[in-house]
Amino acid sequence: MRTTSLKKTVTIALLSAIAFLIMYIAFPLPLMPTFLTIDLSDIPAIIGAILFGPVAGIIIEALKNLLHYATTGGIPIGELANFVAGSVLIITGTFIYRRRETMRSLLIGLCLGTLIMAVLMSIANYFVIYPAYAIFMGFPVEQQIQLAQAANHSIHDLFSLIILAVLPFNIIKGILVTLISIPLWVRLRPRLLRNS
Repeated sequence: MRTTSLKKTVTIALLSAIAFLIMYIAFPLPLMPTFLTIDLSDIPAIIGAILFGPVAGIIIEALKNLLHYATTGGIPIGELANFVAGSVLIITGTFIYRRRETMRSLLIGLCLGTLIMAVLMSIANYFVIYPAYAIFMGFPVEQQIQLAQAANHSIHDLFSLIILAVLPFNIIKGILVTLISIPLWVRLRPRLLRNS
């Protein structure tokens, strides 16, 4: 029992470290504001959640964001947003997967998780995140909109920024994470289950 617990702890720590490192490999999308960058750091958290349950995935999300905040400093608005988005995706995806552990249920769970995450993050960005950047970082919403207009001229206010940038950004991110996580899980599953 103690060996199993130690292996679980070590695996969660390792996945957290990998997720933290992946956060530094971020890239913008065409026609999206440059401040919206995709990183695939939710993938190790999803693998951990599939392996040990959603709590493990949330722990990985928390640890990677705490490590990122510790190394970058500032006000952790981006890290909080990343944590919430990843946690919503993980909770939804693994909840559905654990009911019937098939690749189909994992795909359905992560697709549904992507949609829920995209909608919730759109609401959070509109009411909390963009205003928080304005209040705590002195980055006015109007300036954020102007930056977004450089990438997409159809953006003219916060609502259009959310609908034309934040919502599709989160959907694309969720799809990419899903498309990589499932084949990776299929490939790693025998080894991870044998060692856990």
